Amino acid sequence: MTHVPFPHGFATQQVHAGSGPDPATGARITPVHLTAGFVFDDFEQARARFAGEDDGYVYTRTGNPTTAALETRLATLEGGTDALVVGTGQAAITVALLGILGAGDHVVAAGDLYEGSRGLLLDNFGRLGISVDFVPDTGDPAAWEARVRPNTRAFFAESIANPKAVVLDVPTVAAVAHRHGIPLVVDNTFATPYLLRPLEHGADVVVHSASKFLAGHGAALGGAVVTGPTTREAFDWSGFGHLTAPAGVLGGISWVERFGPRRAYVEHTRAVVASRLGPTISPFNAFLVQQGLETLSLRVARQSATALELARWLQARPEVASVDHAGLASHASHDVAARLLPRGSGAVFSFTLEGGRPAAQRFVDAVRLFTRMTHVGDVRSLVIHPASTTHAHRSEGERLAAGIWPGLVRLSIGLEEPEDLLADLLPALAAAVPAPTPAGV
Repeated sequence: MTHVPFPHGFATQQVHAGSGPDPATGARITPVHLTAGFVFDDFEQARARFAGEDDGYVYTRTGNPTTAALETRLATLEGGTDALVVGTGQAAITVALLGILGAGDHVVAAGDLYEGSRGLLLDNFGRLGISVDFVPDTGDPAAWEARVRPNTRAFFAESIANPKAVVLDVPTVAAVAHRHGIPLVVDNTFATPYLLRPLEHGADVVVHSASKFLAGHGAALGGAVVTGPTTREAFDWSGFGHLTAPAGVLGGISWVERFGPRRAYVEHTRAVVASRLGPTISPFNAFLVQQGLETLSLRVARQSATALELARWLQARPEVASVDHAGLASHASHDVAARLLPRGSGAVFSFTLEGGRPAAQRFVDAVRLFTRMTHVGDVRSLVIHPASTTHAHRSEGERLAAGIWPGLVRLSIGLEEPEDLLADLLPALAAAVPAPTPAGV
């Protein structure tokens, strides 16, 4: 399904796009359609829907009105024409990439990916015969160029990397990819479409963990794939054999023939990859994500502003060795953030304590208002120690090479008053690096 652009500002889009009064009841809020399947009027309607001649619903695994409303809103907010919603962010990445890749293909990926994405590429995709090379310095276009092979089929990176907050120079990396006829897939979870719309800067596919900022309240799991930029011509998928070969489900014609070179990918990904692998989102979770989207800009604007305030405060503290926040002039991607993220550099960042892992442990155990939890994008502020949790399965050498120091702590900033968060951080820092015992005592 192609979504028509919704010609209003972001805050209006996040409230209205993809929804309206229910035609049957007049209910203003999108109903939750908790049904496995949908009734056919007659034999012919059933045949037509399975043949793709009738766009009506068949089974919630392949489509649901509640999910469709969310897909329209997400496509609008990201500046895309098509969206596909699935059960989790990890499912979104898997589905998006498997819609492109097959055995023998190669991916060039950012070296600072979330550990779950890195493991997916190395382990799960590796078993399928898909290889990957990681770019250690994502800001260097020559590093991306040097890793391209004849069988490279995708570039993959995060708009704001986890946990070091490196901002991807989307236009630059997209230019390298497009010179080789390769699509750029961007995980936009940390930035959200409020801070950055990668499709407008050259990305071809955007993925989200909708469980994070989009839902916003830590209550629902979901993922999304968005394609088809409305501000420029979409990527031409006619160079991909699985989209140009005759398809049995289409009666022997190809996806490119049926849907054109710009939409073949998303239609194949929806009908073949997502439908058959089955990472279906619950309609109730789709409803919760849509509810969260209605306040996205309000939450992210406040969270980003508070995060920058705390980052500046932490940078001045003697207990802190360094702070990784792109809003700080000291950050390696500060200039990229200033160019691409005028509304803010996000609400997730990390800092490194002088006392190493023992200091990090004391700090994490000392906070009271921050929640110790492996999640981000919540209305509540969260804290975690990556080296012993999210990045624990890397070797020490790999962690150090990625800048995951023993004393590094990640914060996800919520909606609490900044003064209250500072009041929680101050004694935790004191506990992290105790004052030295005076001589002679």
